Amino acid sequence: MTDASPLAGATGAVGASAADPAPATAKAPTDASSPNSLDAAALEAQPVFTGEAPAGKTFWANLNSPFGVGLFLTLGGLVAIALGLAFWNLSTIIIYIVFALFAALGLDPVVRWFGGHHVARPWAIVIVYTAFALVFTGILLLVVPALVGQISQFFGDIPELVDEFQASEFYGWLNTTFGTEVGTILGQVEAFLTNPANIAAIGGGVLNFAVNVGTTISGLIIVLVLSLYFLAGLPAMKVAFNRFAPARSRAKAAAMTEQITDSIGAYLMGMVVLAFCNSVVAFLLHLFLGLPFPALMGVLAFLITLIPLIGSVLYWMTATVLALFTGWLPALIFAVIYLIYMQLEAYVLTPKVMNRAIAVPGALVVIGAMVGGTLLGLLGALVAIPVTASILLIIKQVFIPRQDAKI
Repeated sequence: MTDASPLAGATGAVGASAADPAPATAKAPTDASSPNSLDAAALEAQPVFTGEAPAGKTFWANLNSPFGVGLFLTLGGLVAIALGLAFWNLSTIIIYIVFALFAALGLDPVVRWFGGHHVARPWAIVIVYTAFALVFTGILLLVVPALVGQISQFFGDIPELVDEFQASEFYGWLNTTFGTEVGTILGQVEAFLTNPANIAAIGGGVLNFAVNVGTTISGLIIVLVLSLYFLAGLPAMKVAFNRFAPARSRAKAAAMTEQITDSIGAYLMGMVVLAFCNSVVAFLLHLFLGLPFPALMGVLAFLITLIPLIGSVLYWMTATVLALFTGWLPALIFAVIYLIYMQLEAYVLTPKVMNRAIAVPGALVVIGAMVGGTLLGLLGALVAIPVTASILLIIKQVFIPRQDAKI
């Protein structure tokens, strides 16, 4: 009994190997001696062409259609160049459009104030533009004749101003401190300013000056007409702009649009009001202190103080230096009084006038003013701050909440 089990196991193993012909049949086609197996192996060894480059090649070798890709890139570059040239040629029109849009946003708070007092929007726009036209015409009639006369008087009185400056104690201190080079430099400046050829060169010639004046007047007319259309259609423009947002976030987009437009309008109106206050103060100081060209300096104060943050400082330095030609005492009085007004403006007038505008950090104000001034001049410096404030608002209300929601 004990010897039967291994024998039976061996017999079972042999029987199992003999009774299982399937594996032998399955391995038969893979025999190297069979011609069919050679053909099948050769077919399996051949690479299958799929139309794609091998994965191990470089980027340029992986390009399956290099001619098409090159043509696409070339056409894309040409389109980009064409768009850049078109933008460059249309830069003046774009500036007009941006200026008109910001003018409409600046006048919109006044129009809505009339609307809050039961005046229809079309009539409110008519009232605002009529008042603006009357004020602008009155300023031109009052300022332009005096301005032209004072500019002519300035160039005619240059020798006398230089003589008065040389007789002043400040010039004596400069001459004592720095030597005779001060007199040489002053003489060269006087010779340059009193030479009509140099003045014509500075202005680009009489014809070029007339062309520039005509271009400026036509540009102002275009901006005025565009701002009228923008102001009339501003509510419809807001609705159309909000419809670009998804329906689920349209209410939030509408609220942000209203906040941005309100802040831009408040900022622009505030800048104009503050610049007007600066011009009035400068005009009165020049008038009462007996400084020359009060109307010219008032207009210059209005234009320079439109520059955010540094406009008042620039005008203070410029006007003080020009006042030194009259005498050190009037210049000192002007510098002290205008410096006191600058502190009053910074701590009293600006917070009251700009209470509805978006607060922007001082560093961003300087950066925005420099970037905007470099790109678009005075207009760029003027609109850079509200644009920066709008970007900050979008970041605070859209980007940061999305980042906070990510865990």
